[in-house]
Amino acid sequence: QVQLVESGGGLVQAGGSLRLSCAASGSIFSRNVMGWYRQAPGKQRVLVAHISSGGSIGYADSVKGRFTISRDNAKNTVYLQMNSLKSEDTAVYYCALGTTMSSRVSYWGQGTQVTVSS
Repeated sequence: QVQLVESGGGLVQAGGSLRLSCAASGSIFSRNVMGWYRQAPGKQRVLVAHISSGGSIGYADSVKGRFTISRDNAKNTVYLQMNSLKSEDTAVYYCALGTTMSSRVSYWGQGTQVTVSS
């Protein structure tokens, strides 16, 4: 079984920064994709950014230039540095683990709340 443990959410003013972390443990394939999704109230869960174990990266258009995803393969940990936060970034952020960038997510974290006040 795989477990994803997130940390780093919270309340921040618009224009501020937050850093999310997600550590994966358990039976993890060496080749995988880790990423972040978010779900705002009343909306669907959407991809924010993802990164493969080989270093390929993808971002949602809404966060390009503001968010940076990175990972430490030795620690099975993925990070999301969020800068220039906007009120529309307010959501529950979920860590995700899958096998490829085009496949369905295999495992989800419990979610961490990010609230940006205007």
